[in-house]
Amino acid sequence: MLLAAAFSVLPATTAPAHADTIRTRQWGLEAMHTTEAWRTTKGKGIKVAVLDTGVDADHPDLAGSVLPGRDLIGFGASEGDRAWARHGTAMAGIIAGHGHGPGDESGVLGVAPDAEILPVRVILESSDKARDKARKTRGTALAEGIRWAADHGADVINLSLGDDSKSAHPDAGEDAAVQYALAKGVSVVASAGNGGEKGDHISYPAAYPGVIAVTAVDRYGTRASFSTRRWYATVSAPGVDIVIADPDRRYYEGWGTSAAAAFVSGAVALVRSAHPDLTPAQVKQLLVDTARNRPKGGRSDAKGYGTVDPAAAIEAGAARKGGDPKNATTGYRGQYFGPGPTAAVEESRPLGLLAPAAGGLGALLLLTAFALGRTKRTH
Repeated sequence: MLLAAAFSVLPATTAPAHADTIRTRQWGLEAMHTTEAWRTTKGKGIKVAVLDTGVDADHPDLAGSVLPGRDLIGFGASEGDRAWARHGTAMAGIIAGHGHGPGDESGVLGVAPDAEILPVRVILESSDKARDKARKTRGTALAEGIRWAADHGADVINLSLGDDSKSAHPDAGEDAAVQYALAKGVSVVASAGNGGEKGDHISYPAAYPGVIAVTAVDRYGTRASFSTRRWYATVSAPGVDIVIADPDRRYYEGWGTSAAAAFVSGAVALVRSAHPDLTPAQVKQLLVDTARNRPKGGRSDAKGYGTVDPAAAIEAGAARKGGDPKNATTGYRGQYFGPGPTAAVEESRPLGLLAPAAGGLGALLLLTAFALGRTKRTH
């Protein structure tokens, strides 16, 4: 299976950002009602596996929260190189960043700041010269990573990655790995895809049964134009103008369903922390039942069942009795590895959006960014 993870960086265009500027720009936290959710929990006791390009454990916003992980690639850029752990660090910050400085007054604050990150390197950055080699020789890394994370204490697996090229297809090994994780009580979250302007091709692993597939919306709750519209969409989350942390100790703004998936992984971490006995299927259903801004008709391929609301999910979860993941329905009934069930399209699609995506590697995780500024490195 072909995987992609990348974000392009433009030259710095702003003056160094002050701490309050970074926090002010984190509109996604307010949109998801995280302050209300934090009255109950901030994710303590939950491990979120970030299967990505690696995570900078020494980043001030993550220091002390990153557990020993696993590198299933084994070559390519290493710590300190510019092509190392950029995307993975950005996703980890959205999920569990705790800021830095006195009173955590600067840096990126994640959705579940008390959660721990379990990094698993399963892909390389787009700028890594060894990327083609990894694609040809490490095709089973994602499946191995999912199983490894499930066996090493992960409560949530974040998959801000995937293949949404025209040739994308399901992989039996990856599907089995996802089902293995679900059966062990691990929630699996994935990006729905960035193919909204390139044909809306199905993306894997988002389309595997049981996965919480996430589409992207902007600060006004409008579907992001790049966000893939497909039958497997579960919920939506912030994915436009998202502040992200980088190993270079600067902050950037980016976009992508990868960021949206990270927001939802943080939300799932909060729900799992508050209600540890709930199964992945129950957690997924809670997100569906409590989503805000529900589309007309109850659901759409563009936004799933609406925007995730962890505070509402935590409250509703108090009335649910936990169960055995192996006895709970984890995915869809029937095989939908094709066009799948259809739903009403939320917005009309200009003909230009139906053009096929470029062949080969689908750039599901593209984040376009610009520098917000440099902060003093403190722990």
